[in-house]
Amino acid sequence: SNSYFDDTDIHMHVPDGATSKDGPSAGVTMVTAMLSLATDKPIKSDLAMTGEVSLTGKVLAVGGIKEKTMAARRAGIKTIVLPEDCRRDWDELPDYLKDGLDIQFASDYSSVYDVAFGR
Repeated sequence: SNSYFDDTDIHMHVPDGATSKDGPSAGVTMVTAMLSLATDKPIKSDLAMTGEVSLTGKVLAVGGIKEKTMAARRAGIKTIVLPEDCRRDWDELPDYLKDGLDIQFASDYSSVYDVAFGR
C-alpha cells in the first residue's frame, strides 16, 4: 500500500490569466508527473505529451502541435501523446516531421496513463 498521499500535501497553483500558451498544455504532463512520483513508477525518457486535462479526465485540444513536434524531435523523443482533437493538426504536418515518431492520440486521461506507464 502506497501512503504517498497520506504523507504528502500537494498544492498546484495554475493562475487564471497566466501567459497564454503557458500551463494548460501541460495538464496531462503535470498529472503524469504527480502519478509517477506518488506511485514510484518511472516514465520512459523518450516520451513527450501535451494536452489540457479536465477535472473529469477528458484530454482537451491545445495549439502549437508543429512547434511541439519539432521540439520533441530535437530532444530525441520517440513517442508523443497528443489530444485526439489535435489529430487534424498532426495530419497536416509535413512527413519529414512525422517520420519515425510513434504518435498516440488520447481523448481521456486513461489513454495517456496506458502509454506513460505501459498498462
